[in-house]
Amino acid sequence: MEATAHTDSQHKTWGGGNEPLGANYGKLMMWFFIVSDALTFSGFLAAYGFSRFKFIETWPLPDEVFTHFPFMHGVSAPMYYVALMTFILIFSSVTMVLAVDAGHHMDKKKVTFYMFLTIIGGLIFVGSQAWEWKNFIKGEYGAVETKGGSLLQFVDDHGKRLALADFAVELPEERAQLTRSRGTWFQSEGSLTTYSLAEVQAGFKAHPNVRVRTEVLYKDDAAAKANKDIDHSLSHHKHKTVLTREASEKFLANGHLVVEGANLTRNEYGSKLFADFFFFITGFHGFHVFSGVIINFIIFLNVLLGTYEKRRNYEMVEKVGLYWHFVDLVWVFVFTFFYLV
Repeated sequence: MEATAHTDSQHKTWGGGNEPLGANYGKLMMWFFIVSDALTFSGFLAAYGFSRFKFIETWPLPDEVFTHFPFMHGVSAPMYYVALMTFILIFSSVTMVLAVDAGHHMDKKKVTFYMFLTIIGGLIFVGSQAWEWKNFIKGEYGAVETKGGSLLQFVDDHGKRLALADFAVELPEERAQLTRSRGTWFQSEGSLTTYSLAEVQAGFKAHPNVRVRTEVLYKDDAAAKANKDIDHSLSHHKHKTVLTREASEKFLANGHLVVEGANLTRNEYGSKLFADFFFFITGFHGFHVFSGVIINFIIFLNVLLGTYEKRRNYEMVEKVGLYWHFVDLVWVFVFTFFYLV
């Protein structure tokens, strides 16, 4: 007997069956990827949440870390630029929806226009993240780390943050960078800080209005009020603890090194874990956004070349749209965890 194969032109069959859940093979695989990637981000954010809860007293306050805004040097604008970045990314998700809708109507001109806006929005967001990283790494105020690993920041007698440059003095001393060739037990250090510990300590003694602020959140309770080292007139609830002048001198005398900015080993803003999570999670998300921009650009070129007009469908635009919406949704969670909570 001869076997006869019949092909039904109304159905597209692939190895897993006939379009389960109403999705074709490519779209279903995109959903599989999104689910697996969502689990990865969930693990990262859960680890961040656990670490923050464990070290809540020394965790940096976002309003004091992300205060920069382009072309507004010296102006404190807490969270403003981060909010603008978030708006731009969410708006790019809207333009992607419009591009997908235009594809359903086979409108090549509108697909091209909205895909272009989506790509521009993604590039602005990635560039903004790079700018934010630059400021985070460079730092703004500087601090001193004690031999026990505690972080000492500085304020004036009104509680306003002071940068090291506001009070440190320059001493006639030669400073040599510690390298593996001249360091004890082959120790090494990064680039030299603007001021040495001796210059910061000398400047502190020369300015009686300077106080030390610790990285520990002030607790407005009986135990905190009984602590004579705390300057209660400058310490407020949900703010870092400000010490008296006498206690400031004692803590600063135990200083070990000057910290400027943040990296994987030092952090002038507070807990070192905050910087580690910030670089890892925002960097991982930024990689996703940059990858999405590249993929969108490739699809954009295909739209210009008329590839999907010849196929009589813009399904590829819809597939990359799923990925782009996922990246935007992840940022909403990252934004909430890092900047709002």
